[in-house]
Amino acid sequence: MGKSRSTRRERAAAETVVEDVDGGRAELIPDRDRPRAWSLLIDGAPQSHVDLDDPAHLSFEYQRRLGHVIDLVAPPGRPVRAVHLGGGALTLARYLAATRPRSTQQVVERDAALVQLVRRELPLDPGARIRVRSTDARAGLAKVPDGWADLIVADVFSGARTPAHLTSGEFLDDVRRALAPGGLYAANLADGPPLAHLRGQIATAADRFAELALVADPAVLRGKRFGNAVLVACDHPLPVAELTRRAASDPQPARVEHGRALADFTGGAAPVTDAAAVDSPAPPPSVFR
Repeated sequence: MGKSRSTRRERAAAETVVEDVDGGRAELIPDRDRPRAWSLLIDGAPQSHVDLDDPAHLSFEYQRRLGHVIDLVAPPGRPVRAVHLGGGALTLARYLAATRPRSTQQVVERDAALVQLVRRELPLDPGARIRVRSTDARAGLAKVPDGWADLIVADVFSGARTPAHLTSGEFLDDVRRALAPGGLYAANLADGPPLAHLRGQIATAADRFAELALVADPAVLRGKRFGNAVLVACDHPLPVAELTRRAASDPQPARVEHGRALADFTGGAAPVTDAAAVDSPAPPPSVFR
């Protein structure tokens, strides 16, 4: 009974934290079902969800899909070296630290004021080997030593759009440079009908990597609605069967496209270059209602 009353008091005491950061108006909203969990919104767009008591809990569907990739990047429990381009509330870095202790991680988050807010309100486990650098994602990636990373995750949005310079083949050249042999790249992409951005990103990755897979809600893949898709790329065979099993068992089941089916989905889209790159499309207002 005492624990239950304490939990209720914690929930009642938790208040939304609102603060202006470099990228806009940040809100940390308490999760009424989890006493030490919070959602981060920037200008009303959901960015992250963190449970300080259970950092292995991933609430957002696209983060669960990235979590599956993290789970499969190496044998269970083996520490890895990871680079996160885009930090938000550091959800995926916390997840990796909890599920693979002794991993070494670098987070590149341009919004220094957001980093300060998250560190203050949602402190990291002091034992986690997570270094946060406040700079542009591509500039931060350029400082990663050649062949250092077992995993690079790109989850960068500015105003709910991925900046153009993080969508090109030249950007992926630097991703490849920083990846260790056998390393894996995963990107959170957002698009809606007619899916031109998503198709272009797949074509760009196919021009740089030998193996690709795409994880997404079937309705997004059919062009029925705007949503997220996780693109996975590497130069060795992907664990497609296990990734498919995990994606299908999610509370919001996803489909995995791979091989010829993924090539057909691309529909002849051309790879994106720095010279032609544009920001990803803005989501319609209805997405966040």
